[in-house]
Amino acid sequence: MSVKYRFLFGSFLFLLLAGCSVEQNTVTASFFHNMTARFNGYFYAKEGAREVEKLILKSLDDDHNKILLLYPQWDTVLAKTYKKNTDEIIKMASISIQRHPNSRWVDDDYLMVGLARLYACDWQNAILTFKYVNTKSTDVHLRHTALLNLARTFTAMKDFDRAEEAFRFLDKEKLNRSNQKKMYLEKANYYQVREDYNNMVQNLSKADSLLTRQDRKGRIYFILGQVYQKLGFNSEAYNFYRKCLATNPDYEIDFYARLNMAQVAQLNSQRDINQIRKQFAKMLKDTKNADFKDKIYFELGEFEKKQNNLKEAIQEYKLSAHAGKGKRIKGMAYLRIGQINFDSLKKYKPAKLYYDSAVASLPPDFENLEAIKKRQSILGEFVKYTETIAVNDSLLYYASLDTGKIRHRLDSIWNKNKKIEVTKKKKKKRQEDNSDTAVASTSFGNTSSTGSDSNSSDWYFGSSDLMATGQDEFQRKWGSISLEDNWRRSSRSSTTADPTTVAATQQAQGNTAANQGKSENKPEIKADPVKTLIAQLPKTETQRNEALSKIEDAYFHLGDLYYFNLNEKDNASISYEKLIERFPASERMAEVLYKLYLIHKEKNDGLADRYASRLQKEFPTSTFARILINPDYIKETTALAEKQKLMYKEAYRLYQSNNLKPAMEQVTQALAAGESSFTSQLELLRVLIMARTEDVSRYQYELSEFIKKYPKDPLKKYAEQLVTSSKDFILKMEKAKGINFIADSKAPHLFVAVYNSSEHITNPVVDALEKFNNKEFIKLKLTTSNVGLDEKTLTLCSEIPDKETALRYYYKFIDQLSKAKPFSNYKFYTFVISKDNFQILYRNKALDEYLTFFDKNYQK
Repeated sequence: MSVKYRFLFGSFLFLLLAGCSVEQNTVTASFFHNMTARFNGYFYAKEGAREVEKLILKSLDDDHNKILLLYPQWDTVLAKTYKKNTDEIIKMASISIQRHPNSRWVDDDYLMVGLARLYACDWQNAILTFKYVNTKSTDVHLRHTALLNLARTFTAMKDFDRAEEAFRFLDKEKLNRSNQKKMYLEKANYYQVREDYNNMVQNLSKADSLLTRQDRKGRIYFILGQVYQKLGFNSEAYNFYRKCLATNPDYEIDFYARLNMAQVAQLNSQRDINQIRKQFAKMLKDTKNADFKDKIYFELGEFEKKQNNLKEAIQEYKLSAHAGKGKRIKGMAYLRIGQINFDSLKKYKPAKLYYDSAVASLPPDFENLEAIKKRQSILGEFVKYTETIAVNDSLLYYASLDTGKIRHRLDSIWNKNKKIEVTKKKKKKRQEDNSDTAVASTSFGNTSSTGSDSNSSDWYFGSSDLMATGQDEFQRKWGSISLEDNWRRSSRSSTTADPTTVAATQQAQGNTAANQGKSENKPEIKADPVKTLIAQLPKTETQRNEALSKIEDAYFHLGDLYYFNLNEKDNASISYEKLIERFPASERMAEVLYKLYLIHKEKNDGLADRYASRLQKEFPTSTFARILINPDYIKETTALAEKQKLMYKEAYRLYQSNNLKPAMEQVTQALAAGESSFTSQLELLRVLIMARTEDVSRYQYELSEFIKKYPKDPLKKYAEQLVTSSKDFILKMEKAKGINFIADSKAPHLFVAVYNSSEHITNPVVDALEKFNNKEFIKLKLTTSNVGLDEKTLTLCSEIPDKETALRYYYKFIDQLSKAKPFSNYKFYTFVISKDNFQILYRNKALDEYLTFFDKNYQK
């Protein structure tokens, strides 16, 4: 290139760059800045935002047993892992803003900055940025986008009022298609966070026609199906699950959609039922579902349970529990078996075992886990009492038989058990023969097979040969253990068995031991099972009465468990009825009749009067009969202890209101009525009243006398604490003599709230007081501040012009704010104090001394 052309090219480049200066407003400059801003800074910021969105989406930990989340939950820990990405987004957008301030993409760059701050969980700065875009941008659609992201930020912060305000504004605006879709999705997310599923499903349904494949339509349709299923609209749920499948979603979504369709399908005939079963069978055969077999079996169990096929349901739940490694599904399967055994089959012992397994397997966040644990603990009591009844009834029955009949009974049980054992051995032998044949076939005849036959699989559980070999090895090592859940736990549990079964087992073991002894020529001492059983039988009158007492006690407690713990009044009534039928002379008869009266009165079945009449006729002087006549009987009873409790209550009320003379009269009258188990409490109340009427030395003397008089009473420890407190009080009073507070009604005052620093409640206390000040005393223009005093924090409101206004503030605080959070949840000292007195308090750390001064000079 010649010198001339080089000069012309350089001149042209110089003029072009000069025309693209930031200060220039020419067509060339505008074109340059718009293009450069869009395809440099903004482009890279937007690409960075997409990458971060993908990282956030990967954090979704879906639990398909619950309604899936529309958006991932915000996680500040996760945000730290992609902080470099969000910083890069802000950097690229900021460069674009600084170098091209006059371009059309400045507001879009600010939107990228706001999104980066939202993704980084920097809520406050994100809010400021989105508000800036909404205020400054001339592009109405960009403003709408900023407001939608602002609403999402408020939802993340759980600031629902401001989120709703943003949505209400947007409802009035005309949005473009993209923003309209985004608004429906943001509102659906907002209502999901608030667990308002009705509004959530409405907004998702509105978004349906606007969705594209990039919006993960399959997932949204699946969520719609879940919500409709939860709300009970099975037909709508079925339709959306079907729409989900039509989008060819991710495999897990596809799998669970098919499962859930089986739950909500309308079954109008046996043909429909069989069709669902075939669908489950097809899913089980599908190799892609190998990792989901536990879930398939569980849903099949749910299906059979819905059809009231409880035996089949239990079988499917058992298969579910053993088909996978997921603890949640395993726990749910055990829970369902436990519920069926408890609620439908009334088999409490297996129900207890399955509830134990369920609680051990279910995760801590499982729904209603506390209620499940409560029933588990109750089931322990059920097993205890039902087995007490069964065992003692069996012992009483066999005690009525002679030795020959007992032996005959044992022999029949032993023969039955022997037949079962022989059948098991034959079945086991057939399985071993089949296993040996399969092994030989695999070793010599099928070594080249590569089909889908399970015997050709290299995977252990895919090969019946390897499994059979493993079973043999297990049996050689552990012996013949029955196939049941919790076999380890059940082998150690201390449950009581039927004595005849125990004896028969001992007899079988004895015979086996004898045979072994013969074969090894080692003499064995054979225990006689009949003698073993007879040793347990209640032969004497005392033993029979003891067994009957256990049965009576078990019926009573079973009734109480049903009545009070499970609220199952019909079952409670059955237990109580059995008690009064078998034990008409029971000491608990009056109480049981009264409980039966209450049960049938609530049921309103006409039987309540029968039990009331019997109670009044047979036990007219009992407490329960008197309560029946007069529901206020307990308060009016003449029994000494009850009378003293009532008098104590009145005396304590008078003591609290500082009416000490009538309080002491009540206590003296109650003590004069006689000595009872309640006397010690009356004595201590008398000493507490004396603390306000006598000098400290007399108070300490009376406390020491009380401790001597009641050395084993539970109140002794409290009395000792009172002695220590009174001594500490005397020391503080001696210290306070050198501290002089000044009573000045004209001086400016402060309001002070004192609480423990360890409770970390400074922020809510300050917020509550500032709201209170702005509402009730806005004209005073009060300010709040905090100071520390030893292990306490003092929150101050200043300044109040005089004592009269300060007291008005104090009593309004007591009436309105002291009953609200956080003041109602923690221990506070609140008072007003002049500025000079506060200096004295703070300098001398004289909080207790000032509280005494405050009570005398300020309190009503």
